[in-house]
Amino acid sequence: MTLFGTAGIRGSAVETVTPELALAVGRAAGRDGGEFVVARDGRETGPALAAAMEAGLESAGGDVRRAGQLPTPALAFASQGRRGAMLTASHNPPTDNGIKLFIDGEEYDREAERAIDRRIEADDPPVAWDEWGDGERVDVLDDYRDAVVEYAQSHGAPLDGLRVVVDCGNGMAAVATPQVLRALGAEVVSLNANVDGHFPGRESKPTPETLADLREFLRNDPDADLGIGHDGDADRIVVVDGDGGVVHEDTVVAVLAGHYTDRSEADDPVVVTTPNASGRIDERVEAAGGRVERVRLGALHEGIATAREEGDETTEVVFAAEPWKHVHTLFGGWIDGVASAAVVSRLVAEAGGLGPLRDPVTERPYRKVSVSCPDDAKESVMTRLETAVPERFPEASVETEYGVRATFPDGSWVLVRPSGTEPYVRIYAESDDVDALVGEATDVVEDAVESES
Repeated sequence: MTLFGTAGIRGSAVETVTPELALAVGRAAGRDGGEFVVARDGRETGPALAAAMEAGLESAGGDVRRAGQLPTPALAFASQGRRGAMLTASHNPPTDNGIKLFIDGEEYDREAERAIDRRIEADDPPVAWDEWGDGERVDVLDDYRDAVVEYAQSHGAPLDGLRVVVDCGNGMAAVATPQVLRALGAEVVSLNANVDGHFPGRESKPTPETLADLREFLRNDPDADLGIGHDGDADRIVVVDGDGGVVHEDTVVAVLAGHYTDRSEADDPVVVTTPNASGRIDERVEAAGGRVERVRLGALHEGIATAREEGDETTEVVFAAEPWKHVHTLFGGWIDGVASAAVVSRLVAEAGGLGPLRDPVTERPYRKVSVSCPDDAKESVMTRLETAVPERFPEASVETEYGVRATFPDGSWVLVRPSGTEPYVRIYAESDDVDALVGEATDVVEDAVESES
């Protein structure tokens, strides 16, 4: 049994992430004992799932600290020195919900998730009646917001005079990002800033299409400097310029990665990212004197741990990110869209606009396509591609640790990897002639799928 995907457990609150499942996950996690802080996002199904989670934890001997509605990064912040459980489906539709587990500010790794799977499958009963845990209410939001403000003040410049438009998407960013930016001195305009689990303002996932109102607002506001869009639980961030243009997610990562690498005093500053991330990140990090390590999607925390373990006393992991999700390692070990909003805004203030931050970043054309592939054929198809891709692109260096990634002498690259949730093989490519590169890669993938059908 495997309940956990690349970002915890997610699915329909009626069919998959039910109160019964939350009770089972809580009882399995509670076997580890100690304190668990529990929070939820604004979804309609959150209160019932949180209650079931709390019952499971306490019946297994855990002590529950109920934190109410929080952004996921605030729950992660509160889990430092203890464990945490967050009921959220992040950017999924309102019919869904999900479960994320934390320990000391970091998401559970694969082994910890597998332990939960095994315990649920074993269907262990509650502990003895006189060993059940207790519960109490805790307030953590103010402490979290204060901590983000304090952290951001060591980066960039004061926000006095900066006008930022924040689209909270009726999600949990509404209780964090506008407040943090105002505390830092910004003039903030908030859109969709009431928490509503139906997401009436727009879809929870922030995309160029769903952020149409934010983009239009920016185009019509001559005084606005930048826009920020969040998802339902505020771990994702999308940055929009003053003209309403969406800044590519890898450009945002490159700007932040370059900033953190440049200011590090370590001899070996490291940025952790994922195989589908742009080569523009490597260029900015290397220009600042650092290096990049890659890890599978959804496992930034594991990549951070590995980089630290394999490094020496001169190594410092200064930043970690995959598209839209950033771990500010000097602040904490969790993905934090609110901290990103604060740091990006202060860097914009320091540079005098988004333009000067983007200018040093090489923005080659980038594309992502999907090729249909049955789930039961993915493993054999990927094995075939480990040979077929190098044969098609002999001039490229090829890595096969997280899919098959071919990197060319001019910095172009193509990645082929199986989807973890859908019957597709994904192709990611970045090149000045990206259409031609994607076309060749698609031919190789389709041939491999056909050979295994």
